[in-house]
Amino acid sequence: MDFAEQLKSSIDIVKVVGEYVRLRRMGTTGRYSGLCPFHQEKTPSFSVNQTRQFYKCFGCGVSGDLFQFVMEMDGLTFPETLKQLAESNGIPMPKRSEFASAEGRMRDGLIEMHQVALSLFQENLRGIQGAEARAYLAKRGVSRQMIETFGLGYSDPSWDALTKRFTESRIPPAQLEASGLVRKRENGGYYDYFRGRLMFPIHDRGGQVIGFGSRAMKDEDQPKYMNSPETSLYRKSSVLYNLHRARDAMRKSNRAVLVEGYMDVIGAYSAGVKEVVASCGTAFTAAQVSVIRRDADTVVVNFDPDNAGTTAAEKAIQLLLDEALKVKVLTLEGGLDPDEYVKQNGAEVYRSRLDGAPGYFHWLADRARAKYDMSTSEGRMDALKFLLPAVQKITDKLERAVVAQDMASYLGVDQSLVLDQFKRSAVGRAAPAAKPAAPQPSGIPPAERVLLSALLVSERARAEVLPQLTPQMMDGLVTREIIEALRQTDGVAGAGGGFSALESRLSAPHQALLHELLAADDMSDEDSGWEQARACLRRLVDGVRKRQGDEIRSRIKTAEREGRMEEALRFAAELHQLEKEIKRGANG
Repeated sequence: MDFAEQLKSSIDIVKVVGEYVRLRRMGTTGRYSGLCPFHQEKTPSFSVNQTRQFYKCFGCGVSGDLFQFVMEMDGLTFPETLKQLAESNGIPMPKRSEFASAEGRMRDGLIEMHQVALSLFQENLRGIQGAEARAYLAKRGVSRQMIETFGLGYSDPSWDALTKRFTESRIPPAQLEASGLVRKRENGGYYDYFRGRLMFPIHDRGGQVIGFGSRAMKDEDQPKYMNSPETSLYRKSSVLYNLHRARDAMRKSNRAVLVEGYMDVIGAYSAGVKEVVASCGTAFTAAQVSVIRRDADTVVVNFDPDNAGTTAAEKAIQLLLDEALKVKVLTLEGGLDPDEYVKQNGAEVYRSRLDGAPGYFHWLADRARAKYDMSTSEGRMDALKFLLPAVQKITDKLERAVVAQDMASYLGVDQSLVLDQFKRSAVGRAAPAAKPAAPQPSGIPPAERVLLSALLVSERARAEVLPQLTPQMMDGLVTREIIEALRQTDGVAGAGGGFSALESRLSAPHQALLHELLAADDMSDEDSGWEQARACLRRLVDGVRKRQGDEIRSRIKTAEREGRMEEALRFAAELHQLEKEIKRGANG
């Protein structure tokens, strides 16, 4: 067994996929289901088979093993995926060049550079040069414990403190430029990207440092907030600050608290709100919504109450509703952001406000009333049109009707007018995208389905029955290609660890047949598989004999019609012998 197969057999795919998708166990067959991470859906069609160690979505059709899943989700190469899975599961990687690649070496180098930068920034914050940053944090009420928890640091104001560290390590120029931590001078050499700033390390989903956010300590240093540039590690639009710490709390509470800034995250976290996340200094994106949706169904939007924060909240609500998430909005009184509110009112009060946050509709309605002149019919109609798209995203018809009634009352318009606008909008909208088609029956005959199921689950069936399947028996079988592939892999590919070896030998239609069969609820088990395979073998033998008998009868009729009586008698003797064998088989 090579290292890849050894690694696969040592890791549970449910554990790996469960890091990205909330899975629910389906019965006792080792099957789990959840919302597909590869396409938008409201009803789970994504299935993970723990026994066979593969996944399949019956909505968009994606499928594969745990390697394919991690490669797709994290954008890694195969060697990078092997390394990541091995390290996260404490399995030593073999020292062989086949598992090393230029991309993998570059990624490892960039991760190491960010760790070096993190250590230097933390060292700076504790040193003499970090006095101003420490004073700022003390003024903001950030405790030593929170400084350690969030790994805060300070970048030296000199131009080359970090660059010197990298130079001492003999890091190649291509890696330096790819890191986003240094910049190339026009006249040669490099200089630090971050200088004289409070540093906030940004982590990926697994907790690796992949970038930094920063705040200037002097008014003349602009911009005030600055993030790492886009790199192969750091894609701003799909990263959420604090996600790696928040994930467990998000799953337990089924809630995410979305705030705007790094200090807001730290303030809420210090108040015991562990499920808090923020976009990393950029506008909130659909990709970030998808990341949240993997771990929670409800989002409390708690942005700053100023105009910029209110506008950002409005856009965020629309994105969250597009993904069918339940949305609540918390606006804190006094014009305070979450961090300030916690400092002034205490952790318990803030948590209570979050728990009592109202649904998004009334917040949007207040926005509409503030934006438009509600004393005129034109203003009321504009407010209605402003609210209509959000209301139409409510999937439950009863809830939508209730909200529409509330909207009419809140805006002071006739309910029939609201209903009329609903109808007009429904006519004007493009037809919704068709739901993914439910998996269609494959047309595999029941006996053939039982046979293949038994061969896949039972090692004894593969050892004893598979060699007895002759070409005549398999003639006309829908699953013949799969059975032949089992034979070519010496019968071991039915095991979970060898699933990919079997799948790789199949055409796309037969891969789909295999996935459908393995995802079915009526799969055999190891105990019954051998007996079922033997029974199916007997039926196949009987089928071959029946076809042989039919062919001999046809030959007898032809010989008799053409007057070849001696030949007809010889065929009749063959038929008699065959019928005796069939009778013995039926009695045996």
